[in-house]
Amino acid sequence: MTWLTRVRYYVLRSLSTLVEYARLVRLDKPVGIWLLLWPTLWALWIAGRGRPDERVLVVFLAGVVVMRSAGCAINDYADRRIDPKVARTRNRPLAAGRISGTEAIVLYVLLSLIALGLVLQLNGLTQRYSLAGAALALIYPFLKRITSLPQVWLGIAFSWSIPMAFAAQTGAVPRVAWLLFIAGALWTVVYDTVYAMVDRADDLRAGVRSTATLFGEADRVILAILQLFVVAALALVGQNLGFGHWYGAGLLAGSACFLWQQWLIRERIPAECFRAFLASHYFGLYVFAGLALDYLYRHH
Repeated sequence: MTWLTRVRYYVLRSLSTLVEYARLVRLDKPVGIWLLLWPTLWALWIAGRGRPDERVLVVFLAGVVVMRSAGCAINDYADRRIDPKVARTRNRPLAAGRISGTEAIVLYVLLSLIALGLVLQLNGLTQRYSLAGAALALIYPFLKRITSLPQVWLGIAFSWSIPMAFAAQTGAVPRVAWLLFIAGALWTVVYDTVYAMVDRADDLRAGVRSTATLFGEADRVILAILQLFVVAALALVGQNLGFGHWYGAGLLAGSACFLWQQWLIRERIPAECFRAFLASHYFGLYVFAGLALDYLYRHH
């Protein structure tokens, strides 16, 4: 093997490994980033009254990508013996043996250190909230073995950016922030239950617990009730802040998204449930668009 051939081999091997790392943290499947991003932007826009601090905004945008990636790495490590038994996940890099558990942990630690560097750019209150957020994210992947409500924990973890955003932007976490947090947490339970419906048959065989296995035939009704609570909580946020018709239009569009998801999951076909999950982030987008337009036209 000539030196040129050897260099080419190591370059290709390194690139292949980087691709597997990117797949491990789901950079090829950005829907999780959107789902984490929209509630963060809701909070930043409200806390900043339509004009969030640029530095805070950049830190949170980077933090969303980094923390979602870290969460995927630790999640796949926790599920390394479960994922090979589930059709949808058996080809993930760790489940398929293309990378090792040690590599996943090292990547998780590196991403966590990057997140730490980001949060150190913010005030002390935000840093204290971030400690709880890191613990929530670390514990979540292991809960599906001991509770049928891991989606509730995920809702808390995914919505923790809301009080953090208020803390970073204003140095305080008012009541409206917690109302927004409740809306975000319930929304997460909705879309992650839809996600779990995709794997319900495999999960039952593998002994994995979720709200989808817990709800059973009552899943659609319970999801509809939770969707109503999400819209109601966000309507209360709008009422508290004096939002107008733009925000109302965003909520109306989001409600239409919920109805579309209910239609998709009506027969509980896994592929259609997955379509419904992939459409979930549009709800967050519509709410943010209404909110941002309300602030824009309120001052013009």
